[in-house]
Amino acid sequence: MRREARPMAVEPFTDLDPGRIRANLERVRETAGPQVEILAATKYVLPDDMGALAGAGVELVGENTLQDLEAKRERWGDAFTWDFIGNLQSRKVKRIVPLVRLIHSLGSESALKQLATHAHPETAVLVEVNLAGEESKGGIEPAHLGDFIDRCAARVQGLMTMPPYAEDPEASRPYFARLASLAAEHGLATLSMGTSQDWQVAVQEGATIIRLGSTLYS
Repeated sequence: MRREARPMAVEPFTDLDPGRIRANLERVRETAGPQVEILAATKYVLPDDMGALAGAGVELVGENTLQDLEAKRERWGDAFTWDFIGNLQSRKVKRIVPLVRLIHSLGSESALKQLATHAHPETAVLVEVNLAGEESKGGIEPAHLGDFIDRCAARVQGLMTMPPYAEDPEASRPYFARLASLAAEHGLATLSMGTSQDWQVAVQEGATIIRLGSTLYS
């Protein structure tokens, strides 16, 4: 199943400049505030180029695939805090769990079952909620969220969502507001929402983690 409906670059970011990344990071922090974690999405950053992020003061990174997570974590280790933000395939749960601080994308029954076997006491996850009902994306329907959380063997720390792509960031606002409402309803503190296209709206609606790529690198 294709889960990313947004137009995305297919080439890696090149000529990453630590000074430029640091300036972008500081600009985002000034707007987002100290309560919001800035996650650098590194899907399109090559392993050899991760040093530019470390040099810029990036602390938290998110990977989309197990293969890239393993390769980059082996190379860079404790230079970063590692999260997993991609499609959580059930057959890879066992290997992802010990490598990351937080999984952002728990959103299927098959992955839930694997967590029951492989979660550790410190394993923390965010449940992905499919608020728009898009077939191209993973996630739990809001009506089923409570039951899904109750059956999760790992610690559910919060929620994540990816609104339908739109040129106007304001189009994402209703989805972010709805996610914040669901989190409050279930007593959850962490909201992973907002990307380079709409992160400012996400912050206004209560995001605690924003996932940025081109906003930091360009």
